[in-house]
Amino acid sequence: MHLTTGIMKTISSVVEHYIKKKPFLQSALAQGIINLTSLSRIVKPEIEAELGKDIRNGAIVMALKRLSDDLEFRATHKIIKVLKNIGEITVRSSLTDFTFLLSDSLLENQRLLLKEVNKDKDVFYTSSRGVNELNIVVSNSLDKTVEALFEGERCTQKAENLSSITVKLPSENVTVPGIYYFIFQRLAWEGIVLYEVISTTNEFTILVDDEHVDIAFKTIKDLKTL
Repeated sequence: MHLTTGIMKTISSVVEHYIKKKPFLQSALAQGIINLTSLSRIVKPEIEAELGKDIRNGAIVMALKRLSDDLEFRATHKIIKVLKNIGEITVRSSLTDFTFLLSDSLLENQRLLLKEVNKDKDVFYTSSRGVNELNIVVSNSLDKTVEALFEGERCTQKAENLSSITVKLPSENVTVPGIYYFIFQRLAWEGIVLYEVISTTNEFTILVDDEHVDIAFKTIKDLKTL
C-alpha cells in the first residue's frame, strides 16, 4: 500500500475551515442557534469534494458539535465579558450627515464651521477625514450654516433625519478581537443600516435613521445582558 506524506485532511479540519470562511455562520454556530443536522446536509457536498470521498452526515454533525463547543468558548467568551461592561450609551436625534470631496479649501471652511459650533455647546458635531472625502455630521439646526460655508465644495451626499448612538467601551476592547464585528452583526440582523461609524480608542458612534434608533439602542443595550 502506498502511503502519502504530509498532513492528512480530516473531516474536522475541513469543516472548521468551511465555517471560518463564513463569519455570520460561525457566530450563529457558537450561539447554538443552528440545527446541526440541517447544516450538515447543506455543507456535505463541499466537504466531500474537499476530502474526495463520501462522508456520512453523522460524522459532519459530530465535527460541527465539537466546533460549536470550541467556538462558544474561544470566540464569544472574552467578547461577552467586555460587552457586559459597556458604559454610557448616548443618543442624539435630528442630525444631518454631509460628505464632501477633499479640496484645498476644506480645512479653512471647517475652521469657520467650528467657530459656529463653539457658539452653542448643545449642538452636535463630529467629523472624519478619509483619503478622498470629508464627512461632517451636525445637528439639523446647523444645516444652513454648513451649506453656506461649504457652498464652493463638492457635496457628494447629504442625509437628513438621522440619529447617533455613542457607546463607551471598557479599555479592554483594544485587546479582544471581534468586539465591533459582534456588535455590528447584531445590528445587521435587525436590518439596521449604518450611515456612518466613527470611533476613538474607547468609544464608537453610529448613525442610523431616526426611525431605527429605538431598535438600534435596544440591540446595543441588550448586549450588556448576554
